[in-house]
Amino acid sequence: MSTHEPVTVIGLGPMGRAMTRSLLDAGHPVTVWNRTAARAEGVVADGATAAATPAEAVAASPLVILSLTDYQAMYDILAAVDGALAGRTLANLSSDTPERTRQAAAWARRHGAELLTGGVMAPAPMVGTDASVVYYSGPADLLERHRAALARIGTPRYLGADPGLAQLMYLAHLDVFLTALSSLMHAAALMGSAGMPAREVLPELMETLTGIPAMLAAGEDVGTLIDAGRHPGDLSTALMMGATADHIVAASQAADLDLTLPRAVQRHYRRVIEDGHGRDNWTRIIDGIRSPR
Repeated sequence: MSTHEPVTVIGLGPMGRAMTRSLLDAGHPVTVWNRTAARAEGVVADGATAAATPAEAVAASPLVILSLTDYQAMYDILAAVDGALAGRTLANLSSDTPERTRQAAAWARRHGAELLTGGVMAPAPMVGTDASVVYYSGPADLLERHRAALARIGTPRYLGADPGLAQLMYLAHLDVFLTALSSLMHAAALMGSAGMPAREVLPELMETLTGIPAMLAAGEDVGTLIDAGRHPGDLSTALMMGATADHIVAASQAADLDLTLPRAVQRHYRRVIEDGHGRDNWTRIIDGIRSPR
C-alpha cells in the first residue's frame, strides 16, 4: 500500500493532466474527475482512478487540487457536493481575480473546508520539473501539511495568509509576460514594415528581453529605490526614455501600425515630464501608474 498522500485532481485540461502524471510518478494515489469524462482516459491508463461524480472525487482524498478555467467553475462543480467538503483542503490552482479568491476562501470555510490559493508559473510540459514554481497563499499550515504532494507540481513559494496574494503574484507575472509578447509582435510588425521578416527580427529582439535583468542589476537595487520613493536620475531618465517613446510612436504611425501600445508607454513618460520630474530615473513612471489622472 502506498504511504504517499492520496490526492484528487478535478479538471483535466493539459495542466490538470500534467499535474496528475507528476503525482502518479511520485507514488501518490490519484483520483480524477472531469466534466468531459473522455479526458480522463489517458491518466487512468497511467494509473489514476476515475471518479464517477464530483462527490466521489472529493471523498477520495484529503487534498483536492482544482485546475479549472476560473473560480466559478469550482462553484459549479462543488456546490452540489458541499456536504462532502468538510475537512478537505482545496488547492485551487485556477486563475481568477484576487478578490474572487478571497470570497472563495470564505465560501470554503462555510462548508468546513480550507482553501489554499495557487498560481502555477509554468506551462504544462514543465510541471513537476525544477523549472516549475507555484506561488501559494492562505493558511501556512495547509501548505506544510500537503507540501510533499504539492511540491510534485512545482517548487512551492509561500507569500502569506491573504488568499489573494498568490493570485495577485500570478497576474503580476502575466502582466509582464503579456505586455512583453505584445511588444515583441509590435516590434516585429515595425521591422516588417521595412521588409524585414520576423524570423530574422525576433532573435535580435530577444536579446533586449534577456538583457533587462542585467540592466536592472546595475547600480543600486531598483526595487529598494522604488520602495524608498527615490528616483535619482543616474539611470536612463524619463526625458531620455520619453523622447524614445515619442520616436516609436512616430515611426509606428508612419508605418500605419496600431498605436495602442506605444501610445500607452508614451503617456507614462509624458506624465512624469509634465509633473516636473523629467530628469529623474525612468522608474518615476510608477507614480503615474499608481495614481492615474
